This record gives sequence, C-alpha cells and structure tokens, in this order.
Amino acid sequence: MTETKDSDKPVITEQPPITTAHSISLPAGELVYRATAGMLPLKDEQGEIAAQIFYTAYQLDSADSAARPLIFVFNGGPGSASIWLHMGALGPKRVDMGAEGFMPPPPYKLIDNAHTWLGLGDLVFIDPVGTGYSRAADPDDNKKYWGLEADLEAVGEFIRLYLSRNQRWASPLYLAGESYGTTRAAGLAGYLIDRGIAFNGIVLISTVMNFQTLRFSKGNDLPYALYVPSYCATAHYHGALSKELNARELRPLLAEVAEWAEGDYTTALAKGDRLSGDERQAVAERLSQYTGLSTRFVLGADLRIHIMSFCKELLRDDKRAVGRLDSRFVGIMASAEGQRFDFDPSMHAIIPPYNAVFNQYIRQQLRYESDLNYEILSSRVGENWQYAGGEFPDTSERLRAAFAKNPFMRVLVAQGYYDLATPFQAAYYSLAHMGLDSDLRGNVTIAEYEAGHMMYLHEASLAKLKADAAVFITAG
Repeated sequence: MTETKDSDKPVITEQPPITTAHSISLPAGELVYRATAGMLPLKDEQGEIAAQIFYTAYQLDSADSAARPLIFVFNGGPGSASIWLHMGALGPKRVDMGAEGFMPPPPYKLIDNAHTWLGLGDLVFIDPVGTGYSRAADPDDNKKYWGLEADLEAVGEFIRLYLSRNQRWASPLYLAGESYGTTRAAGLAGYLIDRGIAFNGIVLISTVMNFQTLRFSKGNDLPYALYVPSYCATAHYHGALSKELNARELRPLLAEVAEWAEGDYTTALAKGDRLSGDERQAVAERLSQYTGLSTRFVLGADLRIHIMSFCKELLRDDKRAVGRLDSRFVGIMASAEGQRFDFDPSMHAIIPPYNAVFNQYIRQQLRYESDLNYEILSSRVGENWQYAGGEFPDTSERLRAAFAKNPFMRVLVAQGYYDLATPFQAAYYSLAHMGLDSDLRGNVTIAEYEAGHMMYLHEASLAKLKADAAVFITAG
C-alpha cells in the first residue's frame, strides 16, 4: 500500500505475505509444502521503506525446518525477474515446454515439476528492484538500485532480513544464480562473508563473472577465441560442419577446438597486421572448418567472428537465424541480408509461455493479487545499469576472496554447449584466471548440458541439472 506524506514523497506501508498450502506427487513420494508470496522492505536511514523486494518462497512441512538447506535463487539480465528458474527449473511447478524446450502452441500449461529442488532444500526466489513486482517507493529512486554495487547491497540486505524474520540463521545456506545472476552470486559470496553470512555452496548456471570474456570491443580479442567452441557446437547441432566433423562425438571435438582457439588462434589474433598472408589463410580455413562459415566470410571478418554475425550467417542461405540464448532454436528472418537477426528466436519462444503461466499461477494458486505489471525482463533496468570496474566488470575476485575466508564453500558451475550468451569456455577461462588457491580448486565442480543458456528448457538437461544439484547439495 502506498501513501503520501507532506513531503510529497510516497510512503509504502508493509503488508503481510500470503501463505498457502500445497502438495505434489513425485516418483519418490509426495511433497507437502507451504508457498509464501510477498514483499520484504529495504529501509532508508530514517527507517522508512525505500523499496520493496518481491519474493516467492517454498518450505516443506518439516518438524525441524531450520536444519534444512535454504537456497536463495535469482536470475540475471540485469533486469530479469526470477521467473525462469522459478517456473522452469527449481520450483515445484513449471511451464510445460515439451521434451526439447521449443515454443509450444497456446494456451500454455502449468505442470508439476518432477525435477524440483524442493526436496533438496527450501527455496526463496528473489526479484531485484525493477523486476517482478519489486519497486522503489518513489519511482524516481528505482535507478538507485540499478548497479553492480547497489544490487549487491540490496539483495544482500534481503537475505539478511529473510534469515532474521524466518529464523533461518542456523540453516545450511546456498545461492543459485543464472547469467548475470552468477555475477551477482559471486559478488554476494564476497560481500556477505564480510558481514557474517557464509554459504555452504553456490550454483552458477550459465556463468559470467569477468565481462572481458564476453564483450566484443575494439582491442579485446578474448571473446573471439572463447566463443569458437560454442560456434562449433552450434554448427555441429545443425549439421553445418563437414561430413567428417559432423560424424564426430561432440565433446572430444569441442576439446580439440578449445585447445586450438586458446592456442594457435589466439596467437594469430595477437599478431594483428603482422600476420603473414599464408598464416592468415591457414587460420581462416581452420576457423571456417570449426564454425561452418565460409573461408571468404571469415577473411572478410578479419578472422574475428562476432556473436551476432554468427547467428545470422550460419543458416543465411535458408533465411534462418539461430538463437543467442540457445542456438538449437531457429527463427525465420525477413531477409537473408544483414548482419544481425531480426529477433532472438530462443528468447521469443519462451517469453509468452512463461509470462502467461506465471500471471495465472501467482493469482490462482498462490493467491497473490497485484495490478502491477510483473516485469519478467525489463529493458529499462538493463539499459540504465551501472557497472563497476570500467568496461570489464569482474566479480571473480570476490568469489576468490570468499573461498579464502570460507574454505568449506563449494561451487557448482553448470554450462550448456549451445549457449551463445555466456559460452562455456568463457566460464572456464574465468575460473582458471581468478587466482584460486590450488588447495581449493577441488571445491569447484563443472557440469555440462546438451542445451543452451537455460539448459532446463530441455527436459533431459533439466533432469540432469537436478541430479547434479542433488549430489552437490547432499555432499555439503
């Protein structure tokens, strides 16, 4: 509820959350649980509510709930609500996207999630300010929360307050973040350890900690090399490689490509104009072989293939483009011309189903009513986000520091082969360059999936993600 004081500044009145009782039947047995949907306040120095963060929490009916693991979950963007992990992977209900995860015909369906993580721990899905229903009291103040450091402070305060209000300080604590949510999770690990909150484990799904690995900017050749294995996986999936390479097993092929890309190819890029004509031709032919693009195109791109060019070029002759979030997806383009796709087919395949199902679910089953638009992916937040650390922000140092201060913490890194937003080799590069002590490297586990950025859209990968998480959390 919002009121107005004499200062003309809006004042939010805190409202109690809505709790409902539920159960689902799984192969391992019935899960009986409570769902809570509501807001937690972020207060200013005067003790007034400056903003509210919307959350949805699921807790098993248990005699000793404090002993159960507690998993805080968020997506990324920046500007994304937690709807994707909530309704696609971890929550007790999910959107029915079929076996492959491609867009189903409307109307869209909500089904029980046989792969929910609720059996592993209680779940809290967090929507940062500007996403979901989360808002600042004064709309002009929303931008105060749209930045790397401000976001860590706000989500960190949410976690502290949730632990206090729900008496969960004694619970084993976990974070699970996707995409920019992994940037946030790595940063929170370092931020909160200095404030007395240590985590048992962190799950990084489609990881980006060091943005130098992803940003195709002048003078930064790093992403051109780190994307090549994902380009190869994509071309392999669509049968765009040579007959010999298409017939090869994918993972050994990707290992070969990664070794070449981080070796000879990186050296060639570093030479710049000093590269001889023969060397340039040899590199172009090898890059063409691994990506499915023509040697002519590769030479015209100065041996540097931008992600957006690749998405349009691979299937250009068919007037099709592959998805950025998941390159298994294919979209029909208006024209075979141009350097960028008209739209990301993987993004536009998921927005309508998730949006429709969540808005029905939150009102009908969780009994939470709001006339606000549930911002599933706010471009306004993303466009106004303030990064720290110059052009290439990096939270891997905070994760390293958290490891050093809490050597019991473990990390699970989950990566999809067909992810062109946060490619798997970029994640591995960041892990290898964060300066983690050799005694702690065994605390990091890597899991790979035959899908894209949101690997859980693919039902077989969804099941594998749950199985990998079960081993990870049980071991903790």
